[in-house]
Amino acid sequence: MKKSLARLDLNLLFTLQLLLQELSVTRTAKKLSVTPSTVSKSLGKLRQWFDDPLFVNTPKGLTPTPLAKSMEESLSDWLQMGNQLIARRGDEAPKGVLFNLAIESPLSLIMIDELTQCIHQTYDDSKVKFLNWDYDSLEAIIRGEVDIGFTGRESHPRSKESLDLLPYFIDFEVLFTDLPMVYVRNDHPVLQQEWNLETFLSYSHINVIWEKSDTWALDDILLEQGVTREVGVTMTSFEQALFIAEKPGHQMITTAPKYCQRYCEQLHPNLVALPIPIEESQQEKLLIPFTMIWHKRNNHNPKIKWLRDTIKRIYAS
Repeated sequence: MKKSLARLDLNLLFTLQLLLQELSVTRTAKKLSVTPSTVSKSLGKLRQWFDDPLFVNTPKGLTPTPLAKSMEESLSDWLQMGNQLIARRGDEAPKGVLFNLAIESPLSLIMIDELTQCIHQTYDDSKVKFLNWDYDSLEAIIRGEVDIGFTGRESHPRSKESLDLLPYFIDFEVLFTDLPMVYVRNDHPVLQQEWNLETFLSYSHINVIWEKSDTWALDDILLEQGVTREVGVTMTSFEQALFIAEKPGHQMITTAPKYCQRYCEQLHPNLVALPIPIEESQQEKLLIPFTMIWHKRNNHNPKIKWLRDTIKRIYAS
């Protein structure tokens, strides 16, 4: 017998979506500002409605059943559409609209001024939330928690972060490409030496974790030539690496996107940039396509379409 949607409390679907996200009754209750008992009762109703356990308790938390897992993307789409309906107004640019963006840092610091001005000029009383792009940002886009992501991907054919490996339901547009540079202090002894690969490898490196990886395309290229970098310090962001690189008392060097030169002009004027000394034929593998990323379900969302067009107008090279 087919069940009528009118008989289902739609708040239960929101609870189900959070349970799929958190995989914990306690964390779900905390997000909903209710007791774990309330969430457990809601889960009981959901199990009865779908005639399925939906989740299995394990030592590591809840594990969704195949049925629950199959509903995850549909639930995210449904909630996103619901939020869009609620946010609609009669005029073309409604007030109080919330923009959620995940942007690689420090690129976000370079973009924030002009972009937020454009948003506030078009959408009165709007709120803009900038998040640092990280390993979980793509999932946030899929869940509808982030409108648009803006980050670098990799061009190396063996990279796990290439554009070709993005899920089929994710759309993207490359706005510009960036060739990373080496950043050193302006009194660094390397500036008195012949700049070549041997010199580059003779100094300890300040490394940056990117997408939860300690290595990137440069390390793959070096490995192909039978050499490796010596990493003295590993940091979680380019800002941290550049901050350390400028400090006196050491001879470490670091690599970061070319756009960071603009960031350094303001905050780290004692840093200079050098090209990564590899053969020209290998440099194409180092190119970073900086890419705007969004979910296909938002292709016709007026707010996000306007945001895509605005970012493209300001930042596309």
